[in-house]
Amino acid sequence: MKKEIGGRIFLCVMLLLLYLPILILAVYSFTDATQIGAIRGFSLHNYVTLFTTPELRDMIIGTLILAFGSAAIATILGTLGAIGSFYSKERVSRVIATLNQIPVVNADVVTGFSICILLVVVLGVSKDTYIPLVIGHVTLCAPFVYLSVMPKIKQMDPSIYEAALDLGATPARALREVVIPQLVPGIVSGFGLAVTLSLDDYFIATYTKPAMFDTISTYVVNATRGSQTTIKTALWALSTVIFLVVIAVVAVMNRRSGKAKEDTSGEQRKAA
Repeated sequence: MKKEIGGRIFLCVMLLLLYLPILILAVYSFTDATQIGAIRGFSLHNYVTLFTTPELRDMIIGTLILAFGSAAIATILGTLGAIGSFYSKERVSRVIATLNQIPVVNADVVTGFSICILLVVVLGVSKDTYIPLVIGHVTLCAPFVYLSVMPKIKQMDPSIYEAALDLGATPARALREVVIPQLVPGIVSGFGLAVTLSLDDYFIATYTKPAMFDTISTYVVNATRGSQTTIKTALWALSTVIFLVVIAVVAVMNRRSGKAKEDTSGEQRKAA
């Protein structure tokens, strides 16, 4: 009984530490306060500033385009890498898995600096082309897509691909119509994780982005060092919006997952 109570207290304390700072920002985003302290009157000024200031609006749109674009490329590469690794020889598969772990455990600052040196200094690629930034984010996200897809491949019956080939399907058609549909949950999960990683990245974007472009992370860091109070408080609203969107996405995904489990259990009861 004491262990159960202690576990619940520990869980409550951890949840409080995780979510209390976000809740404080959310509360202050609906006030006229210029800094965290005494709460002033209710106001939507921060949200109006967030969505009407061209600088902030362009920064958000640019970040979303970068996140979804790089996540799409990373999802394709990570999925193909996982499929290739699974159907390769055991030694080759182990080498691919080991190489995939390096960007995962490596510090982002090292990855970003290395990509900047390779592309900009060695190969002479201009940062104004956005190519180093996109490559950096793809490099960051693709290994996590690989890790999301690989468990689904291992759960799949390996003979299903060979059966499709025996029935006359070409390798490309068997991959497209037989293998990939089995991996859709892992692909979707990997894509969502890639979008999140891209939105959250700071170090890689700092080293590879063009001088006149900012992601949400780099903009927030630079804004907190400045003296524009209006912009700082508008970022409270931005944090609240991101938090609410994340909650909505998680709720929808959990609801769909629960509905899918109910449908599966219902079919199993009917079959029994």
